Amino acid sequence: MLLWRIGAAVLGLAFSAPSEAQSDLENGFEGALRGCEQWVLEPATWSGGLDEFAAKLGDEAGWVQSVDDAALPPKELRIANHYLRINSTLNAGYILVVSDRVPFCHITGGGGTDLQPSVEAVLASGDFKSRWERVKDESKRGMTSTLFRNLEEPKLEIMISRAKMPGERLDRVQVLATADFDLGG
Repeated sequence: MLLWRIGAAVLGLAFSAPSEAQSDLENGFEGALRGCEQWVLEPATWSGGLDEFAAKLGDEAGWVQSVDDAALPPKELRIANHYLRINSTLNAGYILVVSDRVPFCHITGGGGTDLQPSVEAVLASGDFKSRWERVKDESKRGMTSTLFRNLEEPKLEIMISRAKMPGERLDRVQVLATADFDLGG
């Protein structure tokens, strides 16, 4: 009887672990997106200090001194950058790059776990749709890129690129998002 209970418990963990990891990956991407929005639209959220800002994103978020080149934003946005690592699982997570001089943010995601289903789940969620409007989609070479406009502040747009299908791009950056605020009139 005891052996049966142990076997059932192990089996239960095996079936719950993927969905828990999926939830952690969704929470990580959602946290990166919210952090991006807050950084650009609400500078007061980080004016009290970087650590205070990271704490608002949860225990898995922390500032790092540098990141791999693949996680850096385009060259023209590499000004006064700060790097926030969001660990979602043991082998997958997101990097949020922000600047205290340029109103933008840049998110990359990768690791040994497929992020595509989690990213798609976040983009399809009612919470995301209540904040962002889909503007256009493009697909090429196994990637889908979607431009979204912020509903609260239409001058903020974000381009989110991700694998078109699950199981692709596990050997490189799996999601790439860059948001910028149009300072023009």
